[in-house]
Amino acid sequence: MVEIIRGVIFDVDETLVYYDGYSQRDWYNLYVQPALLERGIKLDYSIYRKMTAGELPRSYVERFGINHVKFWKLADALNLEYRKSLAREGRIKAFPDVGTLGELKRLGLKLAAVSNASQECTEFVLNLFGLRKHFDAVYGKDYSHLDGVKPNPYLIEKALKTLGLKAEEALMVGDSRLDIEAGHRAGLKVVQLVRFERVEGADYYAGNLGELLDLLRNL
Repeated sequence: MVEIIRGVIFDVDETLVYYDGYSQRDWYNLYVQPALLERGIKLDYSIYRKMTAGELPRSYVERFGINHVKFWKLADALNLEYRKSLAREGRIKAFPDVGTLGELKRLGLKLAAVSNASQECTEFVLNLFGLRKHFDAVYGKDYSHLDGVKPNPYLIEKALKTLGLKAEEALMVGDSRLDIEAGHRAGLKVVQLVRFERVEGADYYAGNLGELLDLLRNL
């Protein structure tokens, strides 16, 4: 059984917010590839997808003569541009239960958010729905350690340090395999928030944030 829980670390995309009609491949084809081609860089989407899925390191693009830090800064700037476009069209939406974050704070829990998206993209979507105020710490990808994104536990460990918590005092909450693996590698119990489909390997499952609140009250 989990020790007394004093904090919760959340994933953001597809856990707290979602994107209506978003296609990573379409975004890559429409935004990233043209920008790369302007710079004389050819990089197939399949390579990009494997890097974001954790199947290849973020530094893999160095094999193509591309500085990987510059590459990810460019991709993230285009991602932010795309997210702003989606927001103007009303296609970024918060799940209807995100108000529960306030209830978690009222329980005295420390909250953090970690995302494989950039800091700017993460802060943008949280601020879009007034969610940033609930979090004591927010971490997007770190350009000084780009392979520290999930499933690497680096961002979760940063959040634990900022919150002043030990791994056994916190839960990781996310929707994906990357969240489950990263949480376990950081030594946390993991709750999969089943927004779309169940992923095996989590310690607990919740269908919404209300169920997560009930789970926390019972731990």
